[in-house]
Amino acid sequence: MGNRLRLMAVLAHPDDESLAMGGTLARYADEGMETFLVTATRGENGRYGLAKRWSPTALARVREAELRAACDVLGISELSFLDYEDGAVDRVWAADASDKIAGHIERVRPDVVLTFGPEGAYGHPDHIAISQFTTAAVVQAARRHQVAKLYYVAWRRGKWDAYETALKRLVSRVDGVERQAVPWADWAVTTVLDTTRYWPVAWRAISCHQSQMSVYEKLRCLPAQQHQALWGSQEFYRAFSLVNGGRKLENDLFEGLRENFHEATYTGAAPHAKRCA
Repeated sequence: MGNRLRLMAVLAHPDDESLAMGGTLARYADEGMETFLVTATRGENGRYGLAKRWSPTALARVREAELRAACDVLGISELSFLDYEDGAVDRVWAADASDKIAGHIERVRPDVVLTFGPEGAYGHPDHIAISQFTTAAVVQAARRHQVAKLYYVAWRRGKWDAYETALKRLVSRVDGVERQAVPWADWAVTTVLDTTRYWPVAWRAISCHQSQMSVYEKLRCLPAQQHQALWGSQEFYRAFSLVNGGRKLENDLFEGLRENFHEATYTGAAPHAKRCA
């Protein structure tokens, strides 16, 4: 790996990276960080257009190609798959999933890891499962590589309202029970990133997922101001940090790491050797 700070996102499906955190990934790639994406499935049980017309094998190939194109737009250094079935991530053996993700963490050695929150955004079982598996993997990998910071996607009410106005009501039906998006309380969000410069990049990445664009058709018609409202900021919950803390709202996922990293680069010490209270 290069001598740069590293960010890893662990998500469930192709398009999660662009819709949930495209501006974040584009921003940090542009700032010189190495960015990595681990995706649990190839989205093979989703839809192509308005109807489910393609076989899972064929759709998997299409969606993988779309994801690779989106990664190129976002500047992602490396894409990896866990090779789980779309819609069944919550039914895989937990030890297998955490082992796989921990293996990627130990190999890549990211400073910061991002994933969905424990509610899975709108209760999607795959999102919930990948959040749990990633959290477990960060702990498991600490034997060989200690991640400095773990974050969950944490959209507040304003973001969800803008998203649902532009797109649709976000719900997931599981075992006959409807689950709807539950915004994070303003006070619970620890980190808000300014991604104003990167909303056009995020939108280009979203547009790479052409097989899903019939679902997102309303997004095409939005004026630039609404696109900026959706993608011009990104919100997270800092699940843990070894380098900073407190009530102050962060505006950088690498807060507490940049200074330590540059100091270690010049002294030859390990990048995380110095910790802040």
